[in-house]
Formats: sequence, structure tokens, C-alpha cells
Amino acid sequence: MTASSRNSFFYQRFLQQVEEANPGENDIWVIADNLSSHDSLATRTWLADHPRIRHAFIPVGACWLNLQEAWWRIFRHHALAGVSFADGRDIDHATRIATAQLNQRAKPWVWGRPPPAPRHLRRQFTYSI
Repeated sequence: MTASSRNSFFYQRFLQQVEEANPGENDIWVIADNLSSHDSLATRTWLADHPRIRHAFIPVGACWLNLQEAWWRIFRHHALAGVSFADGRDIDHATRIATAQLNQRAKPWVWGRPPPAPRHLRRQFTYSI
């Protein structure tokens, strides 16, 4: 979902779309950073009327726990880098295309560095006395 602003109204609209896309009885956990719209009075009031949606906030000062930041870096590189947009529709269009392309080649996210490749001896030496 693209929005013209990062405020409580659009955040609640996003949560409504998430709830509608996931019918059923189970809880929906949303991991959120500490943006003011995520914890505003209006959002908390909206969440009181939608008990399936639960929030887990990333601790202040622990940005490395926010996997969304790494995704945004990749997304900005593919969709927004070096491009000038005429209006919001162009941004929305670029966002949808980049998201579809990234989803086509998506792989599970692996936390941390991959293990180092095994080292093989390039030469074997034989010493004799």
C-alpha cells in the first residue's frame, strides 16, 4: 500500500487491509518501529476495536532488529534510485513494479553472515628427513 503521508489515518487503513486479507479467528501480530503513528491515541483507539491485531514494538535504540530497514535498502535501490517522479501515481506505479519483481525472486531471509566456505589445501607438501 502506498500512502500520501505517514500518519495515523493511513496506518490504520493499512492495518484494515491486513485484517481483511487475513480472515479468520487467529491473532495478527504486527512488528512495528516507534513511529508516532504506530502508537498514537487514534491508532490505539482503532486497535481497541480490532482485537485480532496485536502490536510488538521494536525497542528504542535497537534498529538492527528491524528487518524492514534492510528490505527498504534493497527496495529503494530497485524502485527509487536515480528516478524522478512527476506525481504520486508514478511513485505508486514504480512501487508496484519493484515489489512484483522482488517477490518473483524472493528467498528466505537469513539472519547474519553465511558460514565461510571450507578451505582446501592448494598444495600438499611432503617432508622427509
